[in-house]
Amino acid sequence: MKKWLQAFVASIQFLTRIPMPVQVPFTPEILKRSTVFFPITGLFIGLITWGAGLLFGSLLPPWPAAAFVLVVMIMMTGGLHLDGLMDTADGLLSGRTVERILEIMKDSRVGAMGVIVCFIVLLLQWSLVAALLEHDVWGLFIVLPFLGSRFAMVWAIAKEPHARADSGLGVLFHGIKGSYLVVSFLLLSFFAALALFADSAWLSPIGLLSGMEQWHLRPMIFLLLFLLVSLALSFLLARGISRKLGGLTGDTYGCIAELTLTLLFMAVVMNLNIQG
Repeated sequence: MKKWLQAFVASIQFLTRIPMPVQVPFTPEILKRSTVFFPITGLFIGLITWGAGLLFGSLLPPWPAAAFVLVVMIMMTGGLHLDGLMDTADGLLSGRTVERILEIMKDSRVGAMGVIVCFIVLLLQWSLVAALLEHDVWGLFIVLPFLGSRFAMVWAIAKEPHARADSGLGVLFHGIKGSYLVVSFLLLSFFAALALFADSAWLSPIGLLSGMEQWHLRPMIFLLLFLLVSLALSFLLARGISRKLGGLTGDTYGCIAELTLTLLFMAVVMNLNIQG
C-alpha cells in the first residue's frame, strides 16, 4: 500500500507543478506504478482548468479569459509536455535519419519547427476554450480531454518500445505491466462518467455553467465515443511516432499528451451546437 501511495504522489509530482507536502523516491518501480494514476492527475489539472474558466469567465470577456485559462493550463504542468512537443516536432519534421532525429530531440535548443508547431497547438487550445466561454458552454465535461490525454501517455509507454534503451527519463517508465494500462483505462472511464453525471445532475441545477443541453449527442453516447476516440488517438499517435523513430522517448510522451488534449478538446467542441 505504501508503494501505491508513493506512486500516486509521484504521478502528481512528475506530471504537474501542484505542490505536494511529501517527497517520494523517483525509482523505476515507483514511476512505473505511477502510470496507473496518470488519468487522475489529468483529472486534477482539468478541475483546476474548469475552475479557472469559471473565475476568469466571470471577470473578463471570453477571449482574454481563455488566454488566462491557457496560462493556468501551462502553469499546471510547467510546460513539460509542450517542451516534449517542440522537441519532437523539431526532430520529426527535420527530414533527417533516425539517429539524427534523436540527436536533435536531445538538444536543449528549440528550432523553428518546434516553435511553429507549439504556436499552432496553443492557438487551437486558446480558440477552443474561448469558443466554449463565448457561448456560455463551460461544464465539468472540460476535464474529459485532460483525462484522455494522460491515458494516452500510459498507452504509449505500455504499447511501444523505447527508442533510447539506455538513456533518457522515459526509459524509467519502460516495461510497465499490462494490468497497469487496464486499470488506467478503467479510471479514465470511471472519472469521465462521473464528470458527465455530476455536470448534468448536480452542477447545472445550481447555476454553474454547463451547456450540455446544446450537445448533439446524449452524454452516455458521447462518453462511449469519447472512450473510443481516446483509444484510437492513443494508438494512432503512439504507433505513428514509434514507426518513425523505432520507438518512443520521454519527449514523445509529452507530444502525444498535447496533441491528444487538443484533438479531444476539438471533439468536445464539435459535439456542441454552438456554430454561428
